[in-house]
Amino acid sequence: MPIRYIIKQFLLPPGGLLLLLLLAWWLRRRMPRLSLACFVMGLGGLWLMSLPIVVEWSARALERDAPLAESEWAQLAERVDAIVVLGGGRQLADPAWGSDQPSAMALERLRFAARLARTSGLPLLTSGGLHFGVPPSEAQIMADTLKRDYGLEVRWQEGESRTTWENATYSAKVLQPEGIRRVLLVTQAAHMPRARWCFERAGFEVVAAPMGYLGVPNGWPLGGWLPESKAVAQNGMLLNEAIGLLAYPLAYD
Repeated sequence: MPIRYIIKQFLLPPGGLLLLLLLAWWLRRRMPRLSLACFVMGLGGLWLMSLPIVVEWSARALERDAPLAESEWAQLAERVDAIVVLGGGRQLADPAWGSDQPSAMALERLRFAARLARTSGLPLLTSGGLHFGVPPSEAQIMADTLKRDYGLEVRWQEGESRTTWENATYSAKVLQPEGIRRVLLVTQAAHMPRARWCFERAGFEVVAAPMGYLGVPNGWPLGGWLPESKAVAQNGMLLNEAIGLLAYPLAYD
């Protein structure tokens, strides 16, 4: 298991916030004031992470690309040469299917990519590597899903990448030798700024096809001010994107 994954799980919420609560308990007699501060930050952070309204506000700051108008889909072949859909995780060994399956987030991307491919006639590339070195790759799982459930053949698979940066650099190795430098990039709206940056640095001209917007108005109950378990995962994903936007230029530019 990559050490960066372990560090990420410990530092990003909820792991980092739970560590603050553990530290508060350990310091309760040694340093009561510091213990109280850790407790307030840990508990307060968990509460904020659980609020849908925080998801909405955070997503609006990250979701910079406008949605691709449906009226433009049929003419996409005049602007780009291929559709690239990025891997979004997997469900391991689902007993109902008897094999690994795309995660819910990956399925959102695949559904949108399939609709775009049918309308535009553009060829598809799926991008995503192995899960801790165990086959099949995410690219293979997505290609199988597109063929089985949408009747679409994937022309290229990039099955080595583990990060968004590698999605871009390894996709370039597959596509650019065939003269393909204009791509339609499919991923969640919050992930699109980082993904677009990576693909442009890899030498592509990118047309963004964002989907899965989270920065939409919250309805009841209470306008998103009641805690929800789903919000914890969504806020964690958004925080990961915010950190990635800051870290990637330092690491790769």
